[in-house]
Amino acid sequence: MGLLKWFSTSDTAIPRLPEGSFTVDRHGNVMSGTVGAEYSPRLLGDVAREVLSLFQEARALQMPLAGLNFHFTGLRVTAREMHGGAIIFLSPRNFFESTLPSERNP
Repeated sequence: MGLLKWFSTSDTAIPRLPEGSFTVDRHGNVMSGTVGAEYSPRLLGDVAREVLSLFQEARALQMPLAGLNFHFTGLRVTAREMHGGAIIFLSPRNFFESTLPSERNP
């Protein structure tokens, strides 16, 4: 029984992906949000800086860009520009939902 007990206990938990939204100013500072406190402000700041960088590059190329929507392996990131800042939505990706446009809107 001691062997089974050794396999059944686990000290390492799989971290959950962030979920919620947050707003940032034009410098990438988090202003407000609904993302859980267990996620570091540094992580959210890194995401914000990348999103703001994409909006800034689009402006430099004279390509109006109001929003972004992209997927990592398990995380969906949606962002909208707001007067130099942005609102960013993070959600774990549901692998069981259809990604075909024709199947989403019958």
